Amino acid sequence: MILSSLYIADSPGRGRGVFTSGPLPAGMVIEISPVIVVSGEERLLLDRTRLHDYIFLWGKDESECCVALGYISLYNHDYRSNAEYEMDYTASTIRITLVHAVKKGDEIFINYNGTWNDARPVWFDQDPKLT
Repeated sequence: MILSSLYIADSPGRGRGVFTSGPLPAGMVIEISPVIVVSGEERLLLDRTRLHDYIFLWGKDESECCVALGYISLYNHDYRSNAEYEMDYTASTIRITLVHAVKKGDEIFINYNGTWNDARPVWFDQDPKLT
């Protein structure tokens, strides 16, 4: 399920992103999409491809990863995002829910750390000397 008011457009300095064509209230589920679960061994192969930037860690112990379908992999990151994602390991889906109301034309962001206001540096903002 992808809300019909969502669309993909260029996001300045970020590539493509997910936007809304109308106002939406906080608390609204805007997308529930299936995922393709990939083993830890297969993830090592994905890490050597461009898909590395689009996969999510998967499973309670994060020993697997997944490729999300729908728009899920196109939501851009923000440390104080207006949406968050929740994984359903049983149904193999990811759900996107707004945590703040958005206006027509707004880009919808998720925090790649998993919680909408988690300020820990994500992989592309970490000091390369520390990783």
